[in-house]
Amino acid sequence: MRDLPSNSVRTMAAVDETVRLSARERRAWDGFNAAITMLTEHLERRLHEAGMSHAHYLVLAALAAAPDHTLRLHELACEARFSRSRLSHAVGRLAAAGWIRREACPSDKRGAFATLTPAGAEALRAATPARDAAVKQALFAALTEEQVDRLGEISDAVTGTLSGVCDAAREADGCAGGGQLR
Repeated sequence: MRDLPSNSVRTMAAVDETVRLSARERRAWDGFNAAITMLTEHLERRLHEAGMSHAHYLVLAALAAAPDHTLRLHELACEARFSRSRLSHAVGRLAAAGWIRREACPSDKRGAFATLTPAGAEALRAATPARDAAVKQALFAALTEEQVDRLGEISDAVTGTLSGVCDAAREADGCAGGGQLR
């Protein structure tokens, strides 16, 4: 590590103290992090039993919601909030399973479309009860009605805080706010 001027070390120490989590914040973060990690793990396991990964479920759901069940791959990456490489991997597997059809874009040699096939729509329909059951069992069964409302409020607050930062990063990838292609 290189030597820093003493005023830089003092500045770094001051910054570190201002951004450190309080004991209360640390307990809340550790609990939230464990809960979301375990919920994701549970959801992955339940969807795997239904024959697909959570990532594949998200891609199929985005296509199901799209007009004509078709999106340009770039739009699909924006909708699913996937990197291009992650989407490419998912599209390859979904196409191999016959759940989506990949087609070249006639007006742009570099572009391609993904279309949900009837088999993919059926796979999505078949997996949705497993997804819903996993979420209900692992999340909502543990909460009171008031806690469900608070969870919605907390989620809105967090996404509201992060939307600007995340949207700016997504814009750098060619997506507009909310994951939509600009």
